Amino acid sequence: MLKVIGAGFPRTGTSSTKAALERLGFGPCYHMFEILSNPEHVNRWLPAASGEPLDWERVFEGYRSTQDWPASFFWREQAEAYPDAKVVLTVRDPHRWYDSMGNLLANGPGRELPPGMPEGAIAVFQAMARLRPVLDMIGRNVFGETWSVGEKLPSEKIAVEAFHRHVDAVQKSLPADRLLIFDVREGWEPLCDFLGVDVPEGEPFPHLNDSDTMRRMMERLVTEGSVESPFGSGRRG
Repeated sequence: MLKVIGAGFPRTGTSSTKAALERLGFGPCYHMFEILSNPEHVNRWLPAASGEPLDWERVFEGYRSTQDWPASFFWREQAEAYPDAKVVLTVRDPHRWYDSMGNLLANGPGRELPPGMPEGAIAVFQAMARLRPVLDMIGRNVFGETWSVGEKLPSEKIAVEAFHRHVDAVQKSLPADRLLIFDVREGWEPLCDFLGVDVPEGEPFPHLNDSDTMRRMMERLVTEGSVESPFGSGRRG
């Protein structure tokens, strides 16, 4: 059963927050990386592409929290399905977010298949291709009806407006005691206070999966066929 629901866009510190939640006892945390590591998880999400309701117990079987797309797009449905769960909306400067999202689309697992890849890499890219109808649906809802994953982001003005609309919608939809608007630069204190747990003594807040990390992960995937976890749990491949 979910205890913490992520509502933030990708590239807003979702990987760092995943690592923090797991350190605080709210793991495993479902993140896009779970799909990269377990391509069969795509099947859990495919009904959403045709507008069918998702079976959240199946989607999140074995998980206690969520971050990142595709999970965070459905924050509203999850908040209704798990009324006792708290919601964490990760945020950052929207203009820096725009640059980071552009880099993700250019270098991430949604890009074109390079020739001659190892089998492990092919499996990951094929899974992302199968997930694309779901991601396209998310993108159309966020950025407009003409946008799809294979394209660049819309203009910075349009994307930043979408970012602000999302933050506003989440904030207006949930009571203050159920929602934390969280910038990972704030560190442990606001997150721990919100969740009612102690701050890990002497441990720095995790900062993971920046643009360089993503680029290195993708280079290793296409050359060696393995996904190296930024969370320290080894590789798949």
